[in-house]
Order: sequence, then C-alpha cells, then structure tokens
Amino acid sequence: MPIWTLAKKDFRLVWRDRRALVVLLAMPLLLILVLGLSLGEGFGQKPDDRLRISIVNLDEGYLDKDAGRGGNSQAAAPMQRNWSNVIENDLAQTAGIRVERIESVDEAKRLVARGSRSAVWVFGPGFSRQFTECSFMPGGVNPLDRDGVDLAALDSELLRDPTQLAAASIIAQVAQVTSLRIVLPWMVGRAFQRVGQELGGFVQGGLKRMFPSYDLTATTWAGLTRSQPLGPNDAGGKGPGIPGSLGSSGANPALPEHEGVGFLSRGAARYQILVPAYLVTFAYFLVLIVGRLFVSERQQGTMKRLRAAPLSRFQILAGKFLPAYFVSVLQGLFLLAAGRIVFGMSWGPQPLWLLLVVLTTSLSAMGLALVVAALARTESQVAVYGTLLVLALSGLSGSLMGSRELMPALMERVSLLTPQAWALDAYRQLLANPAAPNLGIVLECCGVLTAFGAGLILAGWSLLRLDEKA
Repeated sequence: MPIWTLAKKDFRLVWRDRRALVVLLAMPLLLILVLGLSLGEGFGQKPDDRLRISIVNLDEGYLDKDAGRGGNSQAAAPMQRNWSNVIENDLAQTAGIRVERIESVDEAKRLVARGSRSAVWVFGPGFSRQFTECSFMPGGVNPLDRDGVDLAALDSELLRDPTQLAAASIIAQVAQVTSLRIVLPWMVGRAFQRVGQELGGFVQGGLKRMFPSYDLTATTWAGLTRSQPLGPNDAGGKGPGIPGSLGSSGANPALPEHEGVGFLSRGAARYQILVPAYLVTFAYFLVLIVGRLFVSERQQGTMKRLRAAPLSRFQILAGKFLPAYFVSVLQGLFLLAAGRIVFGMSWGPQPLWLLLVVLTTSLSAMGLALVVAALARTESQVAVYGTLLVLALSGLSGSLMGSRELMPALMERVSLLTPQAWALDAYRQLLANPAAPNLGIVLECCGVLTAFGAGLILAGWSLLRLDEKA
C-alpha cells in the first residue's frame, strides 16, 4: 500500500537523525528532573490553596483546679490541660493545611529573618494557663478584641517576615480563625455553667429550649454546634474538661508524603504536575521535525516527483503524517513510563485513559505541525516559526509554568483557546485526582483535542503546496 511505503521511508529518515530523537525524548526528562529537584513542596498550588503553618510550642500546660466545679462528677478531680495540642490538632484536621513544628524561638526567628518562613506561631509557656482562664466574667482573661483574638493575652505571638506581608497575613487569619473556634465555645460554655450555678437550672433549661440547635454547656466547637468532633483530642464533650494531658505528644495525624524520598525526591507530589505539563509542552515541539521533513522534501525536489507518481494528495500526506504521529505517541508514553520509574509518580486509578489523552494530544500536535510545515519555506523558518509558536502557546496555556491554576482567573479562561490547556485538564483529572477522576471531563478534553487536531490538519491541508519548490 503506497501510504505504508511512504510512511516506512519517512520513518527511516526520522530514525537516522538519532540526535534529534534523543533530544525529543531526553530533554523533557532532564528538564523535569532539574525542576523537580529545584522547586519546593508547594509547587503547583496557590498560597491560599495550601498552607504550611509553622509553630513553636513552649506550652508547659496547666493544672486546672476548678475542673471539678459545676456538679460534674466525671470532672471532680483537677485536670491537666494542654490547649496548644488542641490548637495543633484543629489545624492538622483542616483541609489544605500542614503543621510544621520548629524546635526553638531562636530557630524560628532565623527562618523568618532569612525569608524561609513568612510567619511562625509561637505558643509561650503560659499559653494553657491563660487559655484556661479565658472568661466573659470579671476576674477572667478576655482575649477578644476588634481583630478577633488578642494572641498576646494568651501568651502567644506571631513572628512575621515584613517582606512577605500577603503570605503572613493569610497565616495570621488562619491563627485567628482557629483560636476563635477553640476559645469562644470554651468561654460560652463556662458562662452558661455559671448561669446555672447563679440563677438555677430553670433559667438554664429555658435557654436550652430557646437554642435547641446548640449545646451551650459544651466547651468545644464540635460540642457547641452539635457536630462530630475533629479528632481524638477534641471530643466535644460537656463540661469544662478538654481532653489532652500534659503527657501527650501532640503529634499530628499522618500527612501525605510531599517531599518524596531519595536524591531524586521520588514520589514527590510535584512530579504529578511536572511530568504531564512538560509532556504536553514537548509534544508540540514535534512541529520542528515535521516541518523540516516537508522543507527537505521540497528543497530536494522529491515532493514534485511524488506528485508525478500515481499517488493522491491524501496518500502523500498520510504517508508523512503517520511516522511523525508515531514518534509523538512514543514520546508521550516514554515520558509517562519514565515518570513512573524514575520519579515514582502515580498513574492514578484509571491508567488506560492516559493512552487516550496521549493519542489525542499527539493528534492536535500533528495538526499544528502540518500548519507550520505549510507556512515555512526554509529550515530556518521552521525553527523560528515553530519555536516561537510552541513557546507562545505553552506560555498561554500554562504548561510552561506547570499548572493553569497558577494563572490569573482571566488567563485561565483565555488559555482554553489552546489545545495544551485541554490536555493539561485531562491529565489533571487522571493524575491529580486519585480518589475519583471525572472521566466525563477527560472525554470532553479529548474530544476538544481531537477537534483541534482535525481543524489544524484541514487548515494545513488547504495551505500546503506539494508541487512548489522551496
């Protein structure tokens, strides 16, 4: 069949240029390696999407001698409290937050001074004592102020880097919300218990009937709102007792591995972003190979001889299309396999769907390559047109920076004008959504990529002049 004969001939031409093939396969891998080792654990996420809260915990705890008051037989004995552990557990149970412990205030100050941390939350030795004494009543500590919670009143402070005001402000707001969520139910619960002591159970019972959706005697947020507790150290029980003894370690629940292991940081979460991003970016550099093949054929006059042969225009283009398309698919599969073997990335729960994305991405790349081949007349023009076009589209789509989510909202919408953006969305569903990838979105993205490919191939078909000499 003429198509396969032409395809085999062009494939041999491509295979002879081993250096170009090595660059096509190895360069993306090298770039992913360099970026993976250089970028931090938060790469690919906006500052407000994922936060690292660094803390210094010097809290010595507090022996609450008033824990047995209020007629609660289960709390008849004084209770040792460690409110800093409650705060830590609340932070650790909040989605998108990672808690990091720093050993000393001096180390925290050095990290902030160097700009390595935008803010560090320090719990002083008297934090639990001050927190336990918080009350609306006279003689207690009232930490509430205009901004929310006065951390200084709780023997606590937030060390901030003045050069990172935005990031430090976000961490400050997290500290405020968490503190308010812990201290306010404690103060309300103590006040309500005092109402029962001073005015009798009749008034207390009336208030309970007035506010049936809330347990005003609870001293935790979960108890106050009658919701499930956050964790084992925040059970939301009634009475003043807050679990969490002085002897507890305060260890946070296991967090997912973000940094990876070994010199290559194998398994680091960032490779789930970097590998597909640069797979997509380098897939479109195939325009250089395809464009050079067409220009070479025209310069040598072989294209005219093919036109003189009993071959249709479709057979000629198909014979030249298939080898380049095969190389593009091979490149995509190679990078996915290398990502799994070299970097320890996951293929997600639906790995077979990755093949569909590779096939449709390569189709759209081949369409773009055919347009460049039709417009370029010399190998220099192929290099200039192809490189500039691919870099511009990669930058516009977000594949150069690794993720569209890092772009402003307007540019996220504009990026959908490029095929690379749709390929990135498909890979994101399959690789960054391990629990339940939305296959409907993947199908939609593959459909759009197919439409891009078909449209660009038709455009290249109409622009390409096979019988003209460069």
